[in-house]
Amino acid sequence: MITDESRERVRGWFAGRLPEEWQAEPASTTIDREEITVVLTIPDIETAFGDGAPSEAETAEARAGRAAAFREETREQRMKIAREAEHRFERKVAWGVRIGEHDELWTHIAVPVMTRLRQPQRLVLDTLVDSGVARSRADALAWCVRLVGQHEQDWLDELRGAMAKVADVRTQGPTA
Repeated sequence: MITDESRERVRGWFAGRLPEEWQAEPASTTIDREEITVVLTIPDIETAFGDGAPSEAETAEARAGRAAAFREETREQRMKIAREAEHRFERKVAWGVRIGEHDELWTHIAVPVMTRLRQPQRLVLDTLVDSGVARSRADALAWCVRLVGQHEQDWLDELRGAMAKVADVRTQGPTA
């Protein structure tokens, strides 16, 4: 289980290691057993259009272009920082960028997860595949997990908080 202390160590390390010019605000870090995802917030594109007010399409494309440029310009340095972090924390590092309302993730890993499902659950997945919502059962299952994550975020946050409290209590218990 990932503890609050390990999250704080990772956050602190990246806060000290990342160049200040990469951060319009502190980097967001997400940690699981396999991967650390670092999302950098870079300045928005307010001045890119001069006098005129841009359309939504222009703004979206300008943000996507700025994100692509940032990715290319920082690639070598990000790779160096990722290698250091991978050795230190024994996890892969994925990168992303946030610019205004535009979010992108790069180089994040997809980890296979094995599960056993009974027929009613398999029928749910098959319905998603047969209707064209997903290409395969694996895609359908990933779609379901994303949907739960989007709609149940408050509950998941509360559950993670409770797990962290249990971990804290365990560390305060007797030692063998």
